[in-house]
Amino acid sequence: MSGVFLLVGLCLGAIIAMLLVPPARPGSEAIAVAASGASEVTVDVESAPAESPAPTPSPPSKSAEPGKPSTDIDTKALAELVDGGQVSVVLYDRTAKKSTVSLKSERSYTSASLVKLLIALEALQAGAPPSSVQRMLSASDDDIASRLWTAYGGPAIVTRWALKIGLGGTHPPEDPGRWGDTRITAADIVKIYRYVLDQVSAGTRTTIMRALSGATESGSDGIRQYFGVPDAVGSLPWSIKQGWACCRGSRILHSSGVLGKDNRYIVVVLTSQPTSTTYASGGKRVTDVVKALLPAIDDM
Repeated sequence: MSGVFLLVGLCLGAIIAMLLVPPARPGSEAIAVAASGASEVTVDVESAPAESPAPTPSPPSKSAEPGKPSTDIDTKALAELVDGGQVSVVLYDRTAKKSTVSLKSERSYTSASLVKLLIALEALQAGAPPSSVQRMLSASDDDIASRLWTAYGGPAIVTRWALKIGLGGTHPPEDPGRWGDTRITAADIVKIYRYVLDQVSAGTRTTIMRALSGATESGSDGIRQYFGVPDAVGSLPWSIKQGWACCRGSRILHSSGVLGKDNRYIVVVLTSQPTSTTYASGGKRVTDVVKALLPAIDDM
């Protein structure tokens, strides 16, 4: 009988032990460990919770930083501002060292008076009086330009400086006496300004830039030359060389120059417009193109 009581006692002990062990928590495993002469014991091992996939990082925003100019200029809209004509535009940021806006920068145009920039470089290098060069540039004086053109080599001026500066789209006129028929591109005009600002001697730079910053409102022929950059940029500092001509198939109106603190921006707008366009209405179109560039200029 003692054996029976012993067996009953063991069974009762096992039952009581099972009742005292708490059930396993959801998400855990129950591991039974048997020990000789001992009740079954349950040990809880925490399972690692299932991890959700890491979120894919969002791409950086392409919007302009606060306080920074927007360079998202609609070049198609620029072209539409010169209805019935052609327009090429370059806005070059000398701080960023790149063109932030470019439209048909390699298209060829008649230079009109923009070739006077090359005439000025040649004449100053050859020792011409700075006062004559300044007058030629500031008032866009054609008579002085013709004298300097003849005195210092004519078409060879264009050939020499195109090679020196690397002007791939600039070519001398077919008629050697017609300096205004020199062929240019907007990209090449930017290179000329960069050369004047960064590579010429201090004396040459001072003479040219003083003339451009002192451009008169009307040229020596009476045409108003404040269209484009001057009319568009308000109080922002500017230095300009303008060009206009008519009427061998089109009316030419160009506005070019540098603007902003420390001459940060180079702006070139070249246009070829219908001959029916007046200088006043054609100039307003050029002004409208420059105004459309203002969101890309940090100094505004």
